[in-house]
Amino acid sequence: MDVRKISAIALFIALSAVGAMIKIPSLIGSIALDSFPALLAAVILGPVSGAIVAGLGHIISAFFSSMPLGPFHFLIMVEMAVLVWMFGILYIHGKKIGAFFLFFIGNSFILALPFAFLVSTGFYTLLVPGLTAVTAVNVVLAAVLLPRLEPVLKKIIFKSGLVE
Repeated sequence: MDVRKISAIALFIALSAVGAMIKIPSLIGSIALDSFPALLAAVILGPVSGAIVAGLGHIISAFFSSMPLGPFHFLIMVEMAVLVWMFGILYIHGKKIGAFFLFFIGNSFILALPFAFLVSTGFYTLLVPGLTAVTAVNVVLAAVLLPRLEPVLKKIIFKSGLVE
């Protein structure tokens, strides 16, 4: 990975940090809109870059909210990275509806599932409504904006020499 690609990844991480400032109140704390830049990075820079943006974006978001789940945020970081990586693979291979469906189900229900066992089923039940709402917002943003932003950003990033 060269310096130019690292710079592009850093730009998407910064966008994720901006999204982390936009919070949606939930029954347990608040949930941030930090996933859209990771989905965009997965499509434009590749699934691995999207995974890096997702993981670091989540940690930045967690720091903004004082790490309410403590070390569990590192588990969430890994889960988000894997989910965005899988989204990027599906999206790039033309399975766009499947990618959005996977991200919605994964982020809304599956990624929180370990908390049903690590904390309690009640905690999981309180997490799901907020996660579903924020995931729906991220998925709608991505579904509407990705097809429009992808060709423009690829042209800007790749043609102007930011990434080879």
